[in-house]
Amino acid sequence: MTSTSTPSLLPGTSRTLAASVRGLSKTYGDGDTAVHALRSVDLDLAPGRFTAVMGPSGSGKSTLMHCMAGLDRPTEGSVTIAGVDLTTLDDDRLTHFRRDHLGFVFQAFNLLPMLTARQNILLPFELTGRRMEDGTAERIEQVIDVLGLRDRLDHRPGELSGGQQQRVAIARALAADADVVFADEPTGNLDSTASAEVLAFLRRSVAEFGHTVVMVTHEMDAAAYADDVVVLADGGIREHLVAPSRARVAQALEGGAR
Repeated sequence: MTSTSTPSLLPGTSRTLAASVRGLSKTYGDGDTAVHALRSVDLDLAPGRFTAVMGPSGSGKSTLMHCMAGLDRPTEGSVTIAGVDLTTLDDDRLTHFRRDHLGFVFQAFNLLPMLTARQNILLPFELTGRRMEDGTAERIEQVIDVLGLRDRLDHRPGELSGGQQQRVAIARALAADADVVFADEPTGNLDSTASAEVLAFLRRSVAEFGHTVVMVTHEMDAAAYADDVVVLADGGIREHLVAPSRARVAQALEGGAR
């Protein structure tokens, strides 16, 4: 593939964005001990794409995802998803927004051990008492088939392999048809075979269901599944690459010239 670098700020765009951040900064501590995890980041993400966020340890990639996902409050700036500025919401409204509009896939799976795979997948609906809209049940069944979980639905997490548990976590994140699905190092606890399976399923969720996936990773093999790669360094965006080659991503991570 050819590599194209695009500006992370797209002024005047008429395209509906899956997520947009402006002037996003996050500082921990005060004075001489302050740590500037993010420094006035601007970023636009288009819908229906798989974006990998990469960078060295301490670059701010996990902080960026946590702020975009409403799991952490930025010090300055805005995060807009589904037309809503998350920084304007109080804690209760932010919790409800995350529940209704965002999906999460974490490295530790975060499945409830006493529930079956199916019960874990449907947990967001059970917790909120939400009724499934027309077509939702059919779509969830399709997700289950795409993820190859049909014969594991009655098994509890302890009876599943690591890759199967992560697929259940992905199905749960996709079940509610979230505007954006965030994945934080989703293959960090998996072997190479299970990692490839999970990444392929995230790829299929974008291609077949039109989901928007934002994945934090430090693995080049994982980033190869993405449409776009955002490279961070020192709390800022070094480059935003569209359909880059592996060599181009490596070059960006090293800070090399184009």
